[in-house]
Amino acid sequence: MGSWSIGHWIIVLVIVLLLFGANKIPKLMGDMAKGVKAFKQGLKDEDEQQAAPAQAQPRVTDGEAAKPAASHDPAPKV
Repeated sequence: MGSWSIGHWIIVLVIVLLLFGANKIPKLMGDMAKGVKAFKQGLKDEDEQQAAPAQAQPRVTDGEAAKPAASHDPAPKV
């Protein structure tokens, strides 16, 4: 009584076809596939953004490390 037989699945398929129509189902599946691809791409982009700041540190050469940092005083003291 609790399991679904092939007859149950055929009835469900017929109801789905009546509700959505035969032409609409491939469009729905295509849209769903595009959504899944966009979701996976978003996860991949997020992972790359988190990894990028650790890799994007500027290199300091020996000549640049020896230069003192220039201080910028916006208001001169009087």
